[in-house]
Amino acid sequence: QVQLVESGGGSVQPGGSLRLSCAGSGFSFRYSAISWFRQAPGMEREFVARISSTGGRTNYADSVKGRFTVSRDNADTVYLQMNRLKFEDTAVYYCYAPEWGYWGQGTQVTVSS
Repeated sequence: QVQLVESGGGSVQPGGSLRLSCAGSGFSFRYSAISWFRQAPGMEREFVARISSTGGRTNYADSVKGRFTVSRDNADTVYLQMNRLKFEDTAVYYCYAPEWGYWGQGTQVTVSS
């Protein structure tokens, strides 16, 4: 059974940090590029970051560049470290395996004072 499971969301004040995790199973997760997307209320889902299958290449949306870092370990987990969070980072965050078309169920991130 294919699964992408996000975790690590929560509520944080502006300027704070969170680390999201995406755990994959049921397919060649560790050999797949993985992307993070997010969707705020009333908005379309937007790209946040991507990491290659080896971890050697990363890409970021301009809105998060310099604040977010995507990484992966040698097992079946991809991380999104989010620093200096802003109100506008509030959204449901999803991980996505683009070569397979698989989405996770999402994890809520809320930035509020």
